[in-house]
Amino acid sequence: MLVTSLSFLGITLNQALAGVFQKHLRMDRVVIAEVIGRIFLLAATFLVIRADCGLLWVMGSVVIGSVVNFLMTFFFSRRFVKIKLVFEFGVWKNIIKETWPIALSIAFNLVYFKIDTVILSLYHSEEAVGIYGAAYKVLEVLTTLPAMFAGLVLPLLTAAWAAADHERFKRVLRRGFDAMAMVALPLVVGTLFVAGPVMELVAPGFDDSAALLKVLIFATATIFIGNLFGNTVVAIGRQLTMMWVYLGVAVISLVGYLVFIPRYSYFGAAGMTVVSELLVTLAALLIVSLATRAWPSPVVFMKSAAACVIMAIVLYGAAGTNLFMQIALGGVTYVVTLLMLRGVSARDLREIVRSGE
Repeated sequence: MLVTSLSFLGITLNQALAGVFQKHLRMDRVVIAEVIGRIFLLAATFLVIRADCGLLWVMGSVVIGSVVNFLMTFFFSRRFVKIKLVFEFGVWKNIIKETWPIALSIAFNLVYFKIDTVILSLYHSEEAVGIYGAAYKVLEVLTTLPAMFAGLVLPLLTAAWAAADHERFKRVLRRGFDAMAMVALPLVVGTLFVAGPVMELVAPGFDDSAALLKVLIFATATIFIGNLFGNTVVAIGRQLTMMWVYLGVAVISLVGYLVFIPRYSYFGAAGMTVVSELLVTLAALLIVSLATRAWPSPVVFMKSAAACVIMAIVLYGAAGTNLFMQIALGGVTYVVTLLMLRGVSARDLREIVRSGE
C-alpha cells in the first residue's frame, strides 16, 4: 500500500491538469499521455516479472506508469498554460466552496460502486469475488469512454449556460445524448451475443463471468448516459442537489447488497449495480431537465434501437463464428442501418466536439 500510494500522486496531478485540455478541447493529448504511461507500465511489469522481482516491484511498475503519464500530460499542458508552485489561499477557499458537494458525491458514489465486492467477499468465497471481478473489470474499462466524452462536452455546456445561450446549451446536450445512445445501445445488444467469447478471451476459466457480463452491460450503458447528465449537473451549478441523490442511492444500494448478495451471490450484486446506476442516471436527467427545460429527443434513440434489432438478427445468424468476425459484422450492420435510417450525421457529431461557433 505504501508503494502503490505513490501512484496516486501522479493520478491526482494528472486529473488536475485534465481540465486544461477539456477547456481547449484537446483531450487527444490526454489520450496520448495515457497510452505512453500504459506502455511504460506494460514494459516495466514485463521486465519485473521476467526477473522474478516479486510483488513490491510489480506495484513499483504501477508507480512508474502513473508518473510517466503525469509527466507527459504536464509536458503537453505547457502549450496552453505555464504552471508554477504558489500558495494562494483565496483560490483554495473558492475551490473548496464550489467542489465540496462533488467531493462528498464521489465518496457516496464509491459506496455503491465498490462496496458490492467487499460484501460479496464477506458472504461468499474468493472464487466468487474473482468471477465477479473479472466481469466487472470489463465494465470499468468500457466506462472510460463516456467519462472522456462527457469531460469534452462539459466546457461547451458550461460556456453556453454561463452566457445564457439556452438554445446552444439545449442543442449540445441533446446531441450529446444522441451520441451516447448511439454507442450504448449497440454495446448492450452486441454484448448479449458475444459475452461468452469476450470473457473467454479476457478471463478464461471464470465460470459465470459471461452471464454476469450480460447483466453488468446494462449498468455500463446506463453509465454512458449518466456521465453526460452528471457532468451537466455541474455545468448548471446543481452539484449540491446531486450530492443528496448520491447519498440516497448509496443507502439504497448498501441495503440492497446486504439483502441480495447473501441470497444470490454475484448475480445479486450485479443486479443491484444496475439498479443503482439507473437511479443515479434518472435523477441526474430529471435535475437537468427540470432546471433547464432541455429534454432529450427520443428520435435518434429510437433509430439506434431499430438498427440494433437488425444487428441482433445478423449476430444471431453469425453465432459460433470468430469473435472478431462477429464484432465486425455487428458493427458494420449497425452503422449502415443507422445511416439508412438517417440517424445523426457526421456533421452533427463534429459540432459536439468543436469549440463552438
